[in-house]
Order: sequence, then C-alpha cells, then structure tokens
Amino acid sequence: MKLGTRIFICFFLIFAVCFYYPIDWMIDNLRIRYLEGVEDPLVDQANILAAAIGREMETGQFDPEKWYAVFRDVSFRTIPARIYELQKTHVDLQIYMTDHTGKIIFDSENRKNVGADYSTWRDVRLTLAGRYGARTTRKYVDEPTSSVLYIAAPIRVNGKTAGVLTVAKPTTNINNFLEGAKPRMFNAGLLAMLTALLLSLFASFWITRPIKRLTQYAHDIRKGKRTALPKLDLTEIGDMGKAFEKMREALEGKRYVEQYIQTLTHEIKSPLSAIRGAAELLEEKMPLERRARFMSNIRNETNRIQKIVDRMLELAELESLKILRKMENIAFCSLIKTVLEGKAPLLSKKNVTPNVDIPEEILVNGDSFLLYQAIANLIQNAIDFSPSNSQIEIITKIDGQHLVISVRDEGPGIPDFARNKIFDKFFSLQRPDSGKKSTGLGLNLVREVAKLHNGRIHLENRLEGGVCAEFVLPL
Repeated sequence: MKLGTRIFICFFLIFAVCFYYPIDWMIDNLRIRYLEGVEDPLVDQANILAAAIGREMETGQFDPEKWYAVFRDVSFRTIPARIYELQKTHVDLQIYMTDHTGKIIFDSENRKNVGADYSTWRDVRLTLAGRYGARTTRKYVDEPTSSVLYIAAPIRVNGKTAGVLTVAKPTTNINNFLEGAKPRMFNAGLLAMLTALLLSLFASFWITRPIKRLTQYAHDIRKGKRTALPKLDLTEIGDMGKAFEKMREALEGKRYVEQYIQTLTHEIKSPLSAIRGAAELLEEKMPLERRARFMSNIRNETNRIQKIVDRMLELAELESLKILRKMENIAFCSLIKTVLEGKAPLLSKKNVTPNVDIPEEILVNGDSFLLYQAIANLIQNAIDFSPSNSQIEIITKIDGQHLVISVRDEGPGIPDFARNKIFDKFFSLQRPDSGKKSTGLGLNLVREVAKLHNGRIHLENRLEGGVCAEFVLPL
C-alpha cells in the first residue's frame, strides 16, 4: 500500500471517530438540552402562578371558576406566532392545583379530575415534602412522542404550604424541533467530515509529493539519466534528499575515478610501450633514416597520448554536468555551415562532397559550443570512413516536437561485432585510408551532449551502403 493511501486512510479513520462520537452524543443529548430549555421557564411560571393563587387564598378571593373561564377563553384564541421554523397556533399550557393533602381542587384540562388523589404523583409528593417536584409522563403509553412535562411549585398561605400548583407542557413542539434539528446536525457533520477528508487527501498529496519526486530522482539516477536534485521541502524529507545527493556524488565520484583510471591506464599502456621501445632502440647505433623513423614513432605516440588526455578531460567535464549552464536559440543551418568550413581541407583532400539540406529558419535551444563539438565529431567520422570521390549528406526533418539531423556517408558501414560497442569509451574502428584508430571517445562525447540536451544519438547501416547517424534534439 502506498504511503499516500495509508496517510489518507489514517486521516479518514481519525476524522470518522472524532466526528461520529461527538455528533452522536450531541444528537442523543439534544432532547435533554431542549427539555432543559423548556423546564427553566416552566419553573418560573409555576412559582409565579403559585404565588398568585396563594395571595388569592389568603384574601379569600380564590375562585376556580374564574380560572376555568381564563383557560376557556385562551383555548378559543388563534395565535399567529412564527417561532423560527415552528408555527404556533394555540396555547398548550395546562395547570392543576391540589390542597395540602394532594387532592385536586382545579384542573384546567378536565374538571372531572377534581377530588382525585394526586398525593402519590411525583411532582405533588415531592413538592408537599418541601422538595423540587417534576415529572415526565406519556399521555399515550404506546407513543414515545406524547410525553408531557410537569413542573410543580408550592402554594403558600400565611407561610404554610396549602397545596401544590403544577404546570404541564406537552413536548410535541420539542419533538418537532428535534425532527428539524437532527437532520441539520447530521448534514453539517457529514459536510464537515467530507471537507476534512478532502483536506486530508490534499494533505497526503502534499506530504508524499516530495517523496515521489525523490523516488523518481533515484530511478532516473539508476537508469543513468542526468538529472538535478528535485525541489523538496524544508522538512526531514528535504534533508534526506540532500543526503541522497551527497551519497550519489560520493559513489559516482568513486566509481568515476576508478573507471577512468582503468580505461586511461589501458589506453596509454600501448603508446607508452611503443615510446619506451623506440627510446631503447635509439640508444643503439643505427642509420639516420632508421633513427628518424623511430623519432617519428615517438612523436606520433606522444600526440596520441595527448589526444586521449584532452578528450578524456572534455568528456569528464561533460559527464560532471547535470544541466546545461548556457542555453540559447541556435540557427542550426549556420552551425552546420561553420562546422563544414572547418572541415573544408579534409573534404578537399579526399574529394568528398557535402550535400546539405537544412532550412534556414530552424532554431534549437541549447549550448552552441557543445552542439558544435557533437556535429563536428559526426561529420569527422563520416569523412574518415567515406571513400574518395564520394558524398556525405547532412539533412534534417521535423518529427513531432523534435529535430532529427541525419549525417550519411558511403563508407563500409558498421561491422556486426561493433554494433553494441560503438558508443563505448576507447572503442574505435580502423580508418579505411590509414588503418589507424581514433581515441574512441568521439561518439561517447556525442552521446553525452545529446543527453544534456534531452536528445539522443542513433547509428545504423544504410541498405545502399554506408552509415546513417541520427542526432535528435527537442525543438
């Protein structure tokens, strides 16, 4: 499982747990909160009414019929009250009163209850005992939503408890409030959770993005691509990337030095042996003509060593580059003409004719010096392997977003045994004219230049004879 997926799943589980339990708890306790909000004003109402009834009883003015008339008048009223989303149309408050023994002396809902003994009911019993009396009772046993809230207060006459006044309030409106509030709370919680999940998805992407960049960087290095360390953040991942880069440089530097020492030692061994042999022979007496020949051999082998060292330095500098330092728009036709002007003496000596087919308007972005070196090597190889009185072709074509430069000669082609070695360092074929080999670093240099320009180089034999070298560059 990918790290980003793990992070997302962890966030999902955390948010699911952290959101589910609080929302579930709030929904479960929402009814209690509403009941608390209703019970508080009912306590005030019960005590105010109980005080008013107690005053009437003290003065002998208490008349149940007067209170029946009040409630009868209220029951016929239509109340156009819009309480947020609740439309209230009538008064649903009820009261009943008992004497000091708990027997009903007034019931606003049903006169037939007068004389009934309520002394065992919780609200009456606790209030007569001097405690807070309240209860919740279902009006219809089988209907949980038919609960009625009863709040009692003592009726005091001359400082003594003369009875109990209970205010009753159906919880129907509370149920309506709950029915409207629960879906809103659930939807709000669900929206918050989805938002949190989206943010967690973004967070997992944000956390793993530098890791993916670093992984791709490691794959590119493994494949031998020349790539720079990607931009990472300032966290431990950035530090890890810098450590990877230093490790890569150390390993590549060590391997690079070992490889170059081995190859350079191998290539210089042969000319050094020739120089040493010629020098030992020069210590003997010999004709001047023979001595001059050995001196010429020493100079030739010395020049060969010099060329090898110079090319090795050029190639080492190229291979140490990760990105090009200098980029400019280059008119490729002009670049080819400049290379051919430099090769004019060689072309004239072998009577090789260059045929150039490159539009003037073609531009490429790159390092003009390095591109010059690469094209010069390809044209030099074409001249070296071309027979006298032949032609080389230098043509271009557009392939999508790439420019393909083809250098074709009419030489003997690449032998089968050399096809897989043609780009190896120090591998070289004998030139048909002289039988000598080059340093074997030219095509390797061309390949490094192509890589630096995000291009490629490909050589293949032509059906009609000769070799076609294709140097591909992005436009």
